[in-house]
Amino acid sequence: MYFGDWMQEENKNILDIDENLRIIGTAHVSSKSVKLVEQQIEDWSPDLVAVELCESRMKSLTEPSELESEDLLKIISDGRATMILLQSALGALQRKMGATSGERPGAEFLAAIKSAEKIKVPIELIDRDIVITLRRAWAKMGLLEKWRVMNSLLWNDEDDEVSIEEMLENSDLLNTLLEDARKVAPKAGKVLIDERDEYLATKINRVRNKGKVLAVIGAGHLNGVGSFLKGDEYDKVNRIEELNLQPRKPIWPKIVMVAIPLFLFGVIGWMFYNGQIENLADTIGEWVIWNSVFAAFGIIIARGHPLSVIVGAIASPLTSLNPTLAAGWFAGYTQLKIDSPTGKDAKEFLVLDEYSLLWKNRVGKVLLVTALGNLGSSIGAWLAVGDIIGNILG
Repeated sequence: MYFGDWMQEENKNILDIDENLRIIGTAHVSSKSVKLVEQQIEDWSPDLVAVELCESRMKSLTEPSELESEDLLKIISDGRATMILLQSALGALQRKMGATSGERPGAEFLAAIKSAEKIKVPIELIDRDIVITLRRAWAKMGLLEKWRVMNSLLWNDEDDEVSIEEMLENSDLLNTLLEDARKVAPKAGKVLIDERDEYLATKINRVRNKGKVLAVIGAGHLNGVGSFLKGDEYDKVNRIEELNLQPRKPIWPKIVMVAIPLFLFGVIGWMFYNGQIENLADTIGEWVIWNSVFAAFGIIIARGHPLSVIVGAIASPLTSLNPTLAAGWFAGYTQLKIDSPTGKDAKEFLVLDEYSLLWKNRVGKVLLVTALGNLGSSIGAWLAVGDIIGNILG
């Protein structure tokens, strides 16, 4: 069978690259996918099963864990609250889709792992680490794209009229949906779709010499991965190291974070030197008000505890002057101590299937307080600088 020939007309999600390499395209929340994977491993008897998972996703499927208070503190101090929220929102989207099909996200991958263990063949994890993927996607997106993505994930409640099974059975439809998603966030789409197609193809190519290989990947990647592996094309797929690079943080935010306090101190010094005490007091007042109000507003949106709101409001004018600190950290830490998550909260957070629960779950609320407190503080600092400059020029 040649590349591009579907194994069966009635099943367009099985693709034979050659006699020793078969790829199955699955829907992550489909009961049909689970049965398809189990049947193929049993009937085809591969020597190795390659699965579209990374180490962390594999662990979350096979060894569900809980979030401890220490984990939350580390997330806050490392500035990863926004990334964890984005990952949770993506997971919630998949779980919401899976609720109608009766399968949890990744059920077909878990089935592949168990079936491979049953016939005692090795398993190869072929996906890029989810954190690296999300960071690369987030770094590539502009402000408008980030807003579109968060709006689509968190606030767009329109029901999808297309069922999971329809998407799985109709590859053209699935590709159309992926392209529609790319229109919302083209730069993120390059990372989430194109880069991962290349990454998966490279990893599959690296294990092709281990006998009969059965690769289980998302149906949305089937065409892209197949294209990379067509003929001699796979020999050109050699960018694993590059694709695994963590994105460099842009230098301009650091410059701005240093420039803002220097500017403020310069204005204060100049006013003090010229004896403009009244203007000096007004400038300091504007800085405090803008920072405090917007930091507090962000925490209120997150439905933080009143004490978290107060702490964030007090911390914001000070932390905005120190590039190594953030008001959201203090507010998040306060939220963690005042309204500590329980073991039940941690378990529920890991299986959230509705975005609104982020505001009700204590773990989600700590992360939201941290992220929105930081965002509010940053906006307040920018507006304060603009207000101060306007007063000087006026």
